[in-house]
Amino acid sequence: MLPLISWGPPSREQQRACLDASGGAFNYPAAFHGATAAADPAALSAAGFHVNRSRVLLGSGPDTFRLAKSALLSWRHFRLGWAFVEQDTAVEQGTGFCVCVKEVLPWLAMPLRVAYVADREGRFGFGSGTLRGHLLAGEERFTVERDEEGRVFYEVFSFSKPAHPLAAIATPYVRLRQKFFAEESARALAEHLTSELRNGTSGRDGTDDVW
Repeated sequence: MLPLISWGPPSREQQRACLDASGGAFNYPAAFHGATAAADPAALSAAGFHVNRSRVLLGSGPDTFRLAKSALLSWRHFRLGWAFVEQDTAVEQGTGFCVCVKEVLPWLAMPLRVAYVADREGRFGFGSGTLRGHLLAGEERFTVERDEEGRVFYEVFSFSKPAHPLAAIATPYVRLRQKFFAEESARALAEHLTSELRNGTSGRDGTDDVW
């Protein structure tokens, strides 16, 4: 089953059709549902998955963390021009959504579902799993975390394997795109935080910085 292909950014109606066609079930083994939470690269690699991990320092301070969490909840990390998720998509376990990506000329809409949400003091993240109709089979987690020194990090962790012959044939390209996405996602998040803090949204006590 191919992902939805569109010559323009997929509409909400097209995305709903894509999700309906997926059936709502993850397309990778149940033993690995939620596996990005544990983040065991060795076990995932042994199971035949490609693991991609990126960790970037965003800045420091409680307001930087708060803004970074808010940015994930509104999918700011996907506002890349060539990729997007509808910003009003609820970050809640079980929510289905599409990642829309422009590849050369056409746009692709690929279905996923939020597998889990982890929210605790100083750390927020969620993992999303691929559904039938996605070119890949696997999961991706986005996390922002404030360490003991007050530094705020953004991490992308994913594991995947081809779910369609096209993805298998284009494996080197797919892996480059995964790495590129992680870099661009971090850049978009950092630029958003810089703008928010400079506009006086927070950080009035001077204790918050974006690097």
